[in-house]
Amino acid sequence: MGEKYDRIKLLLQDDFSKLENANILLLGVGGVGSFCLDCLYRSGVKNITIVDFDTYDKSNQNRQMWSELHEGETKVEALKKHYAQVHLINTRIDEEWVQNFDFTPYDLVLDAIDDRGAKLALAQKCYKKLISSFGSAKRLDPTKVQVDDIWKSYGDKFGSKIRYELKKRGFKKKYKVIFSSEEAVVKEKGSFMGVTATFGLTMCAEAIKAIRKGE
Repeated sequence: MGEKYDRIKLLLQDDFSKLENANILLLGVGGVGSFCLDCLYRSGVKNITIVDFDTYDKSNQNRQMWSELHEGETKVEALKKHYAQVHLINTRIDEEWVQNFDFTPYDLVLDAIDDRGAKLALAQKCYKKLISSFGSAKRLDPTKVQVDDIWKSYGDKFGSKIRYELKKRGFKKKYKVIFSSEEAVVKEKGSFMGVTATFGLTMCAEAIKAIRKGE
């Protein structure tokens, strides 16, 4: 009988302690964020703060972790039942919240939200420790998911709008984004767990990479 983290310790070796000591802020725990949370938690990250304001409904159940068990419940409160060590902030993440929030205690800020104003504010305020997710909806091919700096991302209209607005604000810094080069399959906001989960798991992998490097 092995212990819970034996297999990940075989991969990370001495770096595993860096995960245990990291302080992570995860913004949004929907189709992308919930899988990122699960991956971080199972990999040994103990100090995770999750921020969301939404409640679960039936439309979430095709892509969001645990949603079928907690219909009508607040997401962060429901997730606490599965990830006992997480810290909760039950609030709407908008531009004003970002401007007023203290990000100093956190080693990494993981952005899995879809509010454009908040994303722009996050980039300007904490780009040095930010990993941001672009649009994961409307797509079917998880092999098209990529990671690069904001200015090298492409193939995503939402990401294009973010780049345009950052340029207008005179922002020229780099930070890491997760995006898909696949063209949208539909105009409506359809979603496929194979893609949304891939975004979340990729975000977790990039977070672990950054923690190991001490970035």
